Amino acid sequence: MDRMTSPAVSVVVVAYNSASWLPRCLAPILAQADDVDGLEVFVVNNASPDTSAAVVRQGFPAVHVIDSPQNVGFGAGCNLALAQASGRTLVMVNPDCEIRPGTLRTFDEHFRTCPKSGAAGGRLTYGDGSFQDAAFRFPSLAQVFLDVWPLNWRLTQSRLNGRYPHAHDATAFVCDFVLGALMAVRREAYEATGGFDPAYFMYVEEVDWCRRLRTHGWEAWHLPSAAATHHAGQSTRTVAGRMFVELHRSRLRYYRRHWSPIAVAAARAITWVGCRSRARRLAREGGPGILAQVDACREVMRMVGPGGTIGPRADA
Repeated sequence: MDRMTSPAVSVVVVAYNSASWLPRCLAPILAQADDVDGLEVFVVNNASPDTSAAVVRQGFPAVHVIDSPQNVGFGAGCNLALAQASGRTLVMVNPDCEIRPGTLRTFDEHFRTCPKSGAAGGRLTYGDGSFQDAAFRFPSLAQVFLDVWPLNWRLTQSRLNGRYPHAHDATAFVCDFVLGALMAVRREAYEATGGFDPAYFMYVEEVDWCRRLRTHGWEAWHLPSAAATHHAGQSTRTVAGRMFVELHRSRLRYYRRHWSPIAVAAARAITWVGCRSRARRLAREGGPGILAQVDACREVMRMVGPGGTIGPRADA
C-alpha cells in the first residue's frame, strides 16, 4: 500500500481461545475509526481451538484475520500482523482489553509531537476498576528476590520492584518499558528494531523490545490519556501451570541476553530456591490442580538449576 494513502493507525490483536472477549475488544477499537486519519485492524488467530476466527469474520468483516497454523506465541503472532500493517502508529491490544475513547488518537498524536518516543503505553485498570501497573523499570535482581519473597506491599510497590509511584499515573512520563497488553510503537522504531523477538513465546517480550528500542535511542512513554480496562489473563488461566513455566523460561532468556553472567547465576539461584519453597508449600496445602502446579515448579527448578537450559516450550 502506498504510504501516502496508508491508514494512520494499525491495530493488532493476537487471539487464543478469545471468542467471548473479541467483540468487547474490537467494538471500541472500530468505534475510534473517525478519530484518526485511517484505521486498519488485524486479528491473528493463534491456532485457537475455539471459534475466535469465526466470531471476527462474522461480526467484524472490516477486520483482517490472519490464521496461524500453530500457536506461535504473543510476540511472533504480533509480528505476523506487523509485517502486513501499513500505519505510522502500530498499536498492540490484548483481546481481554477494552480501550477507552480517544486512545488511538492519543497514541498517534503523541508520536507526531514527541520525536524521541519509540513506544508508548496507556493507563490500565482491572475489570473491577482498580489500578493496574502499566509502566515499569527494567528488571533487576531485587525484583527477582521480591517476586519470590514479597515481604510486604510497600516493597513490592516500590522502586526496588520496578514500580513507579501511583501518583505518576496521572501524568505522561518516560519509563523503561510499558505493558504489552496496550502498547503502541512508532513505525520508524519498529523498522529499526524488527518487532518482537519471536524467541519469547509468552511474557517479557515487551521488556526485551523496549530495551532494544532504548539501545537504538528511542524512549518509552506512559500516557494516561490512552486507557483501557484490562481483564488480565483470560486466555491463560486454564493453563496456569504451563504459563508459570513459560514466564520463567522467558525471564531466564531475558537475563541471559541482557545481564552479566554473575547476575544471571544469582537470578537462577534465587528462582530455584523460591520454586522449591513454593512446591513444598503447595504440596502441604493440597487442593485441586496442586499436582500440576508442583510439577511446574519442578520444571522451572530443572531449567534454572545447575546445567539447566531454557529448552523448547512444552508444546513446541
